[in-house]
Amino acid sequence: MVIKTQNVVALKAMLGLLVVASFIVQPLEAAANDVMLLSQLKLVDTQAKPIDLKAHQWTVFCFLGTECPLARLYGPRLQQMATQYQRRDVQFIGVDSNLQDSVEELDAYVAKHTIKFPMIRDADQSVANALAASRTPEVVVVDREGKVRYQGRIDDQYEPGIAKPQPIRTDLRDAIEAMLAGNEVPQAKTKAVGCLIGRVTKKPEPTNSEVQLTFHRDIVPILNEHCVECHRSGEIGPFGLTDYNEVIGWGPMMLEVIDEERMPPWHADPAIGHFVGERRMSPEARATLAKWVDAGMPEGDPKSRPEEISWAEGWQLPTPPDVEFAMRNRPYAVPAEGVVEYQYFVVDPKFTEDRWIQAAQVKPGDASVVHHSIVFVRPPDGSEFNGIGWMGAYVPGQRTVNLPPGHARRVPAGSKLVFQMHYTPSGKATEDVTRVGVWFADPSSVTHEVVSHVAINQDFEIPPNTSDFLVNLSLDNFPKNGRLLGGTPHMHLRGHSFLLTALETSGQRKPLLSVPRYDFNWQHWYEFSESIDLSKIESLQMKVTFDNSTNNPFNPGPDEYVTWGDQTWEEMAIAFFDIAEPKGESHRKWSHSSPDDILPSEAEIAAKVEEVERRADEFMSRFDVNQDGVVSRDETPVTFRRHGFNNFDHSPYDGQLSRNEVLNSFE
Repeated sequence: MVIKTQNVVALKAMLGLLVVASFIVQPLEAAANDVMLLSQLKLVDTQAKPIDLKAHQWTVFCFLGTECPLARLYGPRLQQMATQYQRRDVQFIGVDSNLQDSVEELDAYVAKHTIKFPMIRDADQSVANALAASRTPEVVVVDREGKVRYQGRIDDQYEPGIAKPQPIRTDLRDAIEAMLAGNEVPQAKTKAVGCLIGRVTKKPEPTNSEVQLTFHRDIVPILNEHCVECHRSGEIGPFGLTDYNEVIGWGPMMLEVIDEERMPPWHADPAIGHFVGERRMSPEARATLAKWVDAGMPEGDPKSRPEEISWAEGWQLPTPPDVEFAMRNRPYAVPAEGVVEYQYFVVDPKFTEDRWIQAAQVKPGDASVVHHSIVFVRPPDGSEFNGIGWMGAYVPGQRTVNLPPGHARRVPAGSKLVFQMHYTPSGKATEDVTRVGVWFADPSSVTHEVVSHVAINQDFEIPPNTSDFLVNLSLDNFPKNGRLLGGTPHMHLRGHSFLLTALETSGQRKPLLSVPRYDFNWQHWYEFSESIDLSKIESLQMKVTFDNSTNNPFNPGPDEYVTWGDQTWEEMAIAFFDIAEPKGESHRKWSHSSPDDILPSEAEIAAKVEEVERRADEFMSRFDVNQDGVVSRDETPVTFRRHGFNNFDHSPYDGQLSRNEVLNSFE
């Protein structure tokens, strides 16, 4: 059951969720008084049990929502704190004030996250208004007299799009401990982050000269074009945007994420290049949404709704794949919280002959925890093979498409498939088995081979507290008779911007792709609307910048030196490109002609050894604080201590790093 604005009073009486006696809700601006009039509210939980604020010295109101990703993450943590403090005269009360949540959904949320403290279904938003709560999750701590002692976030581990390995500030816990010790809370108010609580609104009817915007006629087409691809049942969006009773609770939140350019997710500069599937919302569409929200989000006539879109479920192409492969024969267990290192799984597809692939779709078993997955081809030793062996990838919001007619990837006989898995816990322990579906091409129909190339620079060190650190990349060894189909940049949490420029044989430089605000959460594939002819291009050149300062909210450690590494707290400077050229010409025209071309020269080897020696000496000089010849764990920065130390600490695993161990780790 979903609560509609006009039915709040009747439902309140019918369900016995929250009874208000002789209490008129003050406007939100006036509600944030130092002493709340909570005593005038008769609070009743979802089990019809009254809640007495005077029964405990302290009460923590926890504003939660069944669909807010951060509320899902923090629900179990709040329960842990409730259990810890229940014997110290502190009670926790959950409050759901969201218009779009039903009692059944709230009950399911409580059961899924094993929440045992009482929950209030704040149907008329009386509690949210009295405490001036605006987001989920948000906590408000009051004493017996109803005085607010702390309000804001729980801690700083999670924000929209941000997941630190551990919290640095534990605001709620610190506030409770201060109060229990008889002290004032050092920071009584912090900024809550998460999903906006949509407010009950009632706007006047439009005048005769105005045309009232309605959900079914005016808003559904906008949502279908820009949102429903992900925000529907079975897809990665944390909530659906297809039903009126669902959408009205998210109206203000939709405007916020649009204005902050978080949604629709697209990060290419519109002034440079044109791409297939660009996700851009026009100013006119945004203005329509804003006007509808401001008018009270009227529903209108369902008959005026456009015909429903037929969305592909599961496999996204018109036909099922010719074959599919699971990453392994048993699930991988993803924990409820924390940071999971990249996982790798190797699969033998048992290809006894070369196969041509026209499409591949990577499908996660549990999309709520798969940040991204890439499937690479690992050819057998000695086989004739070009590129990096990219087969397919899954990233949130990316759709599977066939390669252009006559285009396909070649997978040599005897190749293995390598699944690279990046998991992000969602607040609930779960399991995943990701699969890849493969569509074959008839070899006789293939006119162009598509090969994935990589531009990479591993030789960098980002200094602490640096906001604009530049790393240059280039790709020069590509087929001059080829065409560039598309590309994708890849950095980690400190990645800030990416610029791709073509250096033409004439000496002119032409910008092809600019990503001024890179977002690690969205690994976009930028497919050019028209492929780029490479015959007159000398080099593809890239400028990648990193923000290792406190101004970067994603930064896990601004005081750290950052070098190359697989993990998200380390960094990468990579760009992947798909290049097509006539079938049968690739190995003859641009591959390395002999093993001698691949092996480094003696001078290159000597330079590498010198570089490793220099980095090892710098490491020892920087972190060997007591100058005893070894670096102990507590001498290293917090981020390295948590995530990198064990990778350096080789046998005998004694919690100390010798210079030889550092040398071996840098090689």
